[in-house]
Amino acid sequence: MLNPRAQGETATAAIPEQTAARTLLAHSSIELTTNGREAIEAAARHLPAGTRVYVPKMPRQTLEDKLVQISLLHHLGLEPVPHIVARQLASRMELRDFLARAADEAGVRRVLVIGGDQQQEAGPFPASAVVIASGLLQEAGITHVDVAGYPDGHPEIPQETLQADLELKLRLADEQNLRLGIVTQFSFAPAGIADYCSAIAQRAPNVPVYAGIPGPTNPKQLLRYARICGVSTSIKAVNLLGLNAVKLALHSSPDRQLGTLADCKSRSTAGQLSGVHLFSFGGFVESAEWLARSLRQAESQTR
Repeated sequence: MLNPRAQGETATAAIPEQTAARTLLAHSSIELTTNGREAIEAAARHLPAGTRVYVPKMPRQTLEDKLVQISLLHHLGLEPVPHIVARQLASRMELRDFLARAADEAGVRRVLVIGGDQQQEAGPFPASAVVIASGLLQEAGITHVDVAGYPDGHPEIPQETLQADLELKLRLADEQNLRLGIVTQFSFAPAGIADYCSAIAQRAPNVPVYAGIPGPTNPKQLLRYARICGVSTSIKAVNLLGLNAVKLALHSSPDRQLGTLADCKSRSTAGQLSGVHLFSFGGFVESAEWLARSLRQAESQTR
């Protein structure tokens, strides 16, 4: 069994469901889905200080574009977590310079490393594991590295390959003295995320997993994002049940998903499930408002 240095942020002992919900929300993060300064500033007024905000990079965006957003988030008292997209990187120097500036200008100490969707790599990094193995993260002072998890599986990668790839990343992170965490893709079956967390705990019991859930979103819009992201359950559900039935299942609100995850955590059936990661498909400000409101409610219910 692997023994990575990553340490979970929550215990797995049985706890009341309301306490579990508060814990998941207290260790929550959110995905940035806007380029607008006003929206970022508006969301920051709702989010607790230090909230992790993950900053994606689209193929047509430059790393310079991301540095502007990362610096703004840091200035607003939030913790920016940039996406490092391996196959988009043209050179080691490009990655080294970006990490150095992100650490120096915005205090970045945590990154999410993913392979990326493009088939052909632009430089020397064909996969996220190669980025971790490069030593450039540790050189820049990065202490935490997150990787993607796929509770529903991946539309193009076999399950055995996903498992082997995760074990490789765990080993490499341990060798580089990096604390590794897993941020999952969102799913329409939150109980399946709990099962995924439990399976991860069998291989790496100290690795925290953050469950991806969609923020408040119109069901039709959510299904569109699900297809883009390769969430297989969404396509099966539409084919078998139709959109109206899917709407009833989704309720277009993250409350039910959070409740299911909190229930699993309270019964110690979710491994090292440590927090939730909010995909703000329905709007960054709206998702920030939901997160802040839910955390206040959870805290009031557990006093």
